[in-house]
Amino acid sequence: MSLALQVHVGIDTVSRDAWNALAGPTGDPFVRYEFLHACEASRSAVRHTGWTAQHLTLSDGNGRLLGAMPLYLKWHSQGEYVFDQAWADAYMRAGGRYYPKLLSAVPFTPVTGPRLLVAPGGDGQLVRSALIQGALQLAGSLHVSSLHVTFPTETDWQALGAHDLLLRQDQQFHWENRGYGSFDDFLAALSSSRRKTIRRERREAQTGLDVRVLSGSDLTEAVWDSFFAFYMDTGDRKWGRPYLTRPFFSQIGETMAERIALMMAYRDGRPIAGALNLIGDEALYGRQWGCIEDVPFLHFELCYYQAIDFAIARGLKRVEAGAQGEHKIARGYLPTRVRSAHWIADPALRSPVARYLGQERPAVEAEMAALAAEYSPYRS
Repeated sequence: MSLALQVHVGIDTVSRDAWNALAGPTGDPFVRYEFLHACEASRSAVRHTGWTAQHLTLSDGNGRLLGAMPLYLKWHSQGEYVFDQAWADAYMRAGGRYYPKLLSAVPFTPVTGPRLLVAPGGDGQLVRSALIQGALQLAGSLHVSSLHVTFPTETDWQALGAHDLLLRQDQQFHWENRGYGSFDDFLAALSSSRRKTIRRERREAQTGLDVRVLSGSDLTEAVWDSFFAFYMDTGDRKWGRPYLTRPFFSQIGETMAERIALMMAYRDGRPIAGALNLIGDEALYGRQWGCIEDVPFLHFELCYYQAIDFAIARGLKRVEAGAQGEHKIARGYLPTRVRSAHWIADPALRSPVARYLGQERPAVEAEMAALAAEYSPYRS
């Protein structure tokens, strides 16, 4: 079979229909053309902000797309949620140049999903191997220090490991739908003390507020204006520099409205807080949150409990509520593995990183087991 690899300096240089023919069947909203295009067209993920698109596609002799890999030349390690800054600092202190590097990821999105997209019915092993080899060749031609693939599926992760990338594990906290018919069914699976605590938190959070779930045509520009104000306020206080621009929200509201569940809280008709979720075929993905009024437990209500309500009503299998946050365990979100893979050109850096990851993986596994055993809110 004749195969051709091509590098694209913007997602808009790829046919939307052809890209989505690969991404759509995965059920992952973040690898769809619309989401990646919104990141780039809104100037949230562009060269000026440290993200230069280098997307790879693999085609057959007739030009039909067989595979694709979202890929960026990165000039820093911000917005990734898999932390390699210590590696960069050590390498640069030793006289090396860590940036730019190559990164296969969805910008600003710590969500497990396919990074090696394969056409339905295609030879997955062949396509994944060709994409990985293409990314490694590109890394060599660009003379970058490293190639990183963050939050891949386990299948992609294993394929990357077979090509000698270093494998890393970490954890997030996800809620699993165990066939619940209602939020009360979920509560019934918890210990008595946790049921009482969650009911109290929901009651206090909702007092005096009107909580709505907005999607589709509900997502007006006025709604996005309000949510962006929440996002900027929280970002300024927590991170110092929010990543997403205002046009990003308008664009996903226009192209992905039915994939969005925006939990908004209103006091006397005035919006005061919101939590943005994207809807996958099997999961609800919590992304940004913000508020302009401090209400006890409102973060838990909008980000965790409303998400569980929504997932149960839609028959979704799980809720992924973003990176970090051991406080999620008490609210029914248990430790879950997430993965990344790393190719490092210089053996002087690769060797210590490999040793570190060899020690880190069992430590992560042990921590996950300990957290689940000690803090799980579920009845034995």
